[in-house]
Parts: sequence; C-alpha cells; structure tokens
Amino acid sequence: MMNIRVTNAATYRKYTTSVNNLHARLNKNMNKISSGKEYESAAESPLSYYQSKKIDSQYQETLSKLNLIKDVSGRLEQQEDGVYDIQQLLKGAKNDMVLKGLTGTTSPTAMATLRDDLVQKSQMMVNDLNSQYQDFYVYGGNDATTPPFSLSSDASTLTYTHVFPGENTPTKFVMELKRDDATGEYSYDLTEGDISKLVQAMSEQGYMDLGYGDIRDRDTLMDTYTGGMNVLTGMNSDAVKSQYPKLPLDPADEAAATEDIMKRLKDGPLGLVAQSVMAMNKYLDPADPLYDKRDVLQDDLERLVQDMTVGEHTVSTFYSDLGTKYHTLETTKDKLDLMSDSLKTQYANVAGADPYQSIMEMFDSQYAYKAALQLGSNLMSSSLFDFVR
Repeated sequence: MMNIRVTNAATYRKYTTSVNNLHARLNKNMNKISSGKEYESAAESPLSYYQSKKIDSQYQETLSKLNLIKDVSGRLEQQEDGVYDIQQLLKGAKNDMVLKGLTGTTSPTAMATLRDDLVQKSQMMVNDLNSQYQDFYVYGGNDATTPPFSLSSDASTLTYTHVFPGENTPTKFVMELKRDDATGEYSYDLTEGDISKLVQAMSEQGYMDLGYGDIRDRDTLMDTYTGGMNVLTGMNSDAVKSQYPKLPLDPADEAAATEDIMKRLKDGPLGLVAQSVMAMNKYLDPADPLYDKRDVLQDDLERLVQDMTVGEHTVSTFYSDLGTKYHTLETTKDKLDLMSDSLKTQYANVAGADPYQSIMEMFDSQYAYKAALQLGSNLMSSSLFDFVR
C-alpha cells in the first residue's frame, strides 16, 4: 500500500510540472499572437531583441510627431482662416467706402448706415483674433488661455491682454485712436501698458520639432505661433526680434518703438477701419465745429481707401506665410507616414512573429494542454480507486 502512495505522489509531481509547462507554452503562444513579437526577452535572441527595441523607439517618436502635427495643423488652419477673414473684411470695408462713401450719397442716414457696417466689421476682426482651437487662443502666442483682444463700441480703443510666462496676473495694453483736428492726422496712443512688455509679447515664438528641420538648430524648426498684435501691425516675430533684440528697451529706444508700433497699428487692418469710423462719427456729430465737413470726409475716405489697398497686401503676406507653414506640415506628415510604414516593415523583419506559424503553434499547445488535463482526470480517478482498494 505504501509503495502505491509513493509512486502516485511522484507521478502527480511530474504530471503537475508537465501541465504547468504546457500552460506556460500556451500563454507564450497567445502572447506572441496578440503582440506580434517573436521574442519576449533579450535572452531568446539578444541581437534581434535590441534591434527591435531601437526600431520601436523610432516608431514611437514618429507616432508622437504625427499626433503633434495633427494638433498644430488644426491651430495653423484656424490662424490661416482668421487672417483670410480679416483680409476679406478689410477688402469689404474698402469697397463699401468706395461705393457708398465716395461715389454714393453722403446724407447723414447713408453715412450712419456705412459707419455702423464698418463698426461691425471691426468687431468681427477682433472676434477673428480671439479665435480658439480646442482650448487654445490661436493668436495668443505663449498665452493660450487668455482672450487677447477687446474693442470699444466705437472701435476707437483696442485693449490687448496677455499673461507672460512665469506670471499669473494678466498685463493690459490699451491703445486709443485719436485725431488731430489741426493736421487731420490719426494716431494711436499707448495709454496703458509698457512698450517693452508689448515688444516682448510680439517677440514670442513657438518653435517645435515636428519632423521638420534639425532639433540641434532652433532656427531650422517651425515657428507655430502667430500673435494677434503681429497680424495687426504687419510685423512677424522675427522682424520684431531683429528690430528690438535687447529687452527691456533702453529709454532712448522706447519712444522710437512706441511711435513705430503705433503707426503700424494705425496702418493695419483694424486701425484703417477704426479711422473710417472716427471720420464718419466726426461728420455725423452736429456739435463738431469743423468747417466744410463734407470735403474733410471725402479727403479722409480717399486716403483711407488707398491705405486699405496697401493694408490688404500686408495682411495677404501673413496669409501666404501661414499657408506655406500649413503646406510644409502636410508634406512633413506624408513623409512621417511613409517612415511609419517603413519602420513597421523593419520591425516585422527583425522581431515580428509569423502570424500563421504563431496560430499553428498556439493550436498545438492548446491541444496538448487539453490532452494533459484529460489525462490528469483519468489518472486521478484510477489512482484514487487503487488507494481505496
């Protein structure tokens, strides 16, 4: 009786070890199918394993850039649409002034209607500059969470709000349009805010490694930021940094920078429409003592129409630059897609498991495992019977 019990215990141990090995092999075959990997550890094939790790790292980096390109493309597309809309609004304002202001009637009612239309166009420009893509204000530069612009109801006062890196409190810049009745000249005054900080905001850039250029050379990468003040003044961030390389500005440079940027703002799309609104308000104000208002209005509108033609060209340059960036991103995306496919092929050649062979191995292991379980059931039954007997 003791002999039978000892023999059976040894048999059970061998059987358990065999079943566990079969189960482990089945699990390994199933993992091979689900992962597509031929090797689970470096010990199985050190050279292939580490080659596959390198390829996988390159593949994950490629996927990361593709996902980033998708996000950046969305923001650039929103920026491009906004600049195009501003250009069309400026063109529409110019055409309205030609048809209704210069060649049409200058009755108070007609001028009031034209003035209201221009006010609406200026507000629409500001709405474009407050555009969002997901949670980003696309014209906010480094500050993607603060609505950048607001405009007074008569379009004469522009407020730009910006949170600088490392700061929590928004900085406000208030720019007020005024007219010198003695000379008939219009100008913006920076009534609130520091010109050095405004230059800093206009200098902000967002160079990103998107599979374009060389990460070791920042200047070869793509700048994905377009600040709203840059659009309104016609100066991109590179031009601002080149003209004002040292911040904060020296006292001697502050006056020159203020004059330059405010003049560019006046000659920009929003400034030109705001001047038109102010000219018509002056014409419609019965208390204004200006002599011969109709001639003054005509002179203002003729000059503004000419300036708007120049302004359209400046805005179109921004639009063209954004279109070039977007096209570059699309080209880069195509290249990264090809690279992704190539890396998949390389990985399959180095460490990929043959799917058909893996399935056959899994079925073999499954059959062996089931047979072992069935054998164990029969073995347990006969051994228990022998023991009782």
